[in-house]
Amino acid sequence: MSPSSRESAAGAGWHGQKPGEYRNLMPSQVEKVFWLNPVTLWKARNGPVASLFGDPTGADRERWVRQQSQRGCATEDFVIERDDPESYSFMLIGDTGEGDDPQYAVVPGFLRAGAGSRFALLSSDVLYPVGSANEYGPKFFQPYRDYEAPIYAVPGNHDWYDGLTGFMRVFCDAPALPPAARPKPLSAAWWRAALWRSPDVPDELRLAQARLMRSEPSQAASQPGPYWAIDSGPLRIVGIDTGLLGRIDREQGQWLRRVSSGPKPKILVTGSPIYVDGEHHPCAIEGGGTVDEIVRDPDCNYVAAIGGDIHNYQHYPVDVGGRTIEYVVAGGSGAFMHATHTIPRVDVGGVTEQDFRCYPLRGDSLAFYSKLYGRRLRMRRLFDLTPELATAVIARRLGIAATRQTDEPVTLRARLIAALLGVAARPRRGRRLRLPVRKALTQVLSPGSATYDPPFFKSFLRMDVSPGGLRIRCFAATGFQEDEIEPPVEDDFVIPLNPRGSH
Repeated sequence: MSPSSRESAAGAGWHGQKPGEYRNLMPSQVEKVFWLNPVTLWKARNGPVASLFGDPTGADRERWVRQQSQRGCATEDFVIERDDPESYSFMLIGDTGEGDDPQYAVVPGFLRAGAGSRFALLSSDVLYPVGSANEYGPKFFQPYRDYEAPIYAVPGNHDWYDGLTGFMRVFCDAPALPPAARPKPLSAAWWRAALWRSPDVPDELRLAQARLMRSEPSQAASQPGPYWAIDSGPLRIVGIDTGLLGRIDREQGQWLRRVSSGPKPKILVTGSPIYVDGEHHPCAIEGGGTVDEIVRDPDCNYVAAIGGDIHNYQHYPVDVGGRTIEYVVAGGSGAFMHATHTIPRVDVGGVTEQDFRCYPLRGDSLAFYSKLYGRRLRMRRLFDLTPELATAVIARRLGIAATRQTDEPVTLRARLIAALLGVAARPRRGRRLRLPVRKALTQVLSPGSATYDPPFFKSFLRMDVSPGGLRIRCFAATGFQEDEIEPPVEDDFVIPLNPRGSH
């Protein structure tokens, strides 16, 4: 097995390894997503429009669910019954579909680590920028054509930028919704409708040709809607749809309470992580309550909650009344890398730095972004930090032990660049840190065009299930050949699987 980033800078992919073979899997022509392009931003406008004039996601989701029920495609309580044995494996990827180098760089290691797995889950943002059915060929069917098992998905906000039309057409074989009723003139809903981006009309011939790339019987997957539950061996896996703005509607909330009851151990898969970036986001349910209240309820027996949306890996083992629930961020399987160096010193939900894990490591994230800024601003001599120096300055500013040992002296320039790029300072009594502006600046220059050459710092999960335990491993995908052959393990932990009452 290749060394991980926690063991060495070479394990992180910094020191001249041979580029991988992933480009052989890519289409001959790749339409790259440039997030600073005004055309791309205009296509993805439905999120800001929903924030300003009201979010229609809940009502539209209920229309999708009602249509599925009328078509006879909805199983009871949207439960997918599988015939998996008591011991088996499955995979999880998240925030995948930009269709360019970072997404395809994940594929070789994913296929190797996923050999023999029974199915895969995709948590959030199947496609970028807007989830159009006409882009599923190069961004979903082609990269995963050689994965021999079914793939089930929960949508993210970018899938909703297309009104969920592409997602429902591909994963549920659902026709487009009929037009909604016209809103009252000059109402908030009227302004929203005037600015709203309409879904693309699926090109059925193009989609049929794309489907041929995953047409083997072993790859067949059918899911009843945008949210579902899978009964699989000793587990129930519950997938929820958090829409455009990271919350769920009343009807889905009632469904979630129903399918979460009972002693069977459960995993939540969501488009919006509950613990992320050192903060707690419990996910509101329309009408009252939160998703995390259900996850924490001992009668529901959740053992983990895994969310996409943020493009990196984070792990928070939270003690809840004497039992541990593993909260994981797993959105690092394709889209541009979200920074981890902006995560402050962790102290949330009883989780401290000693228990917290992330990938990429903060020092590698800072080194990555310093090189990005230096390249884009043509100021490399000022911005560029070596991985060793970035690791040292992170340890000093946060007051934590360096994950990789380094004797690099921390210079004034390094401290300045770290501050500019959003690294928190060690908390001081009586003073709150103000990071939003610097964190926002870090994200402005983060997207796609910076990440067409390795290391990419992508990741995916493998879950090994047995009657008594669930082993979760986070594998890295750097884009280098060595790591395609033997993907490095960046995190590895086991969760006991006990029926409720036997903890």
